[in-house]
Amino acid sequence: MNKIRKGDQVIVLTGRDKGKRGTVTRRVDDDYIVVEGVNIVKKHVKPNPMKGTTGGVIDKTMPIHQSNVAIFNAATAKADRVGIKILDNGDKVRVYKSSGEQIKA
Repeated sequence: MNKIRKGDQVIVLTGRDKGKRGTVTRRVDDDYIVVEGVNIVKKHVKPNPMKGTTGGVIDKTMPIHQSNVAIFNAATAKADRVGIKILDNGDKVRVYKSSGEQIKA
């Protein structure tokens, strides 16, 4: 079970974008996620007349390792760690480590 999922609000803990907050747009693989507005780089692209794209310099959002982000707890307005709790019926749910309340997904 992934502790950080698509649609979660996260805060960047390290790197040049430290302190920025954004939404997870997608998971690249088990370790990397793409966060909206974080880790943006300039990419030079060639024009492609077959696809109808123009060339130039574009901004592209690159993946960031999930260990460099923490989930945002709206109740405390701070970053928080995620734990896994098993309910009585056997379902696994994500909870905030600080308060123990369930994360709504």
